[in-house]
Amino acid sequence: MYCPDAFAETRPEILRALIQSHPLATLVSLGGHGLEANHIPLYLAPDTGSQPVLQGHVARANPLWQEANSNAEVLVIFQGPEHYISPSWYATKAETGKVVPTWNYVVIHAYGPLQVRDDPAWIRQQMSALTAQQEKNLPLPWQVEDAPHDFTEQLIQQVVGIEIPISRWQGKWKVSQNQPRLNRDSVLTHLEQCHQPDSEAMAEQVRNRLADSKNRSSQ
Repeated sequence: MYCPDAFAETRPEILRALIQSHPLATLVSLGGHGLEANHIPLYLAPDTGSQPVLQGHVARANPLWQEANSNAEVLVIFQGPEHYISPSWYATKAETGKVVPTWNYVVIHAYGPLQVRDDPAWIRQQMSALTAQQEKNLPLPWQVEDAPHDFTEQLIQQVVGIEIPISRWQGKWKVSQNQPRLNRDSVLTHLEQCHQPDSEAMAEQVRNRLADSKNRSSQ
């Protein structure tokens, strides 16, 4: 991934937070028919030491797990907030007119070998962990144990667990930080005025980067 230094994000706590809030990943692998992309929610396991580990499961009929090569890496992409940025939002438009459209986005690329976990107990634990993560803010959180045990056991037999120890990961936060402060402020104002979930999510990212730049300049 092309990532200028201004957009690079390397802080593990920021990368972890994005994966936890946007767990649906695009998993790219090289299979028997060339490049394959699967869309799979992945759980970032806690307390795994210095090497983060992603955990998930796929349908047993999915050839992904059968074609997995432990000596080759897969690419896992997590897509965060994104939003179109109009040139008319830049304060400098009135001064020079030298502005063009762009797109703000947040993304993580993670790499590592895909390992198969064909173990019902492991799969149940992984399902429970991911479910708990997604249900925790709901008024009545659902748990895997709420369904009949024989029913979930039957479903577990139809899937295979996968685990990806992350050998390297790279975050790209393209959120207007390459613009002069005047333009960043005006972009933030227009995003806030859109009153849409995607614009509000991007506004938060722009605000966070503005706060980071203030903190760095004051140190």
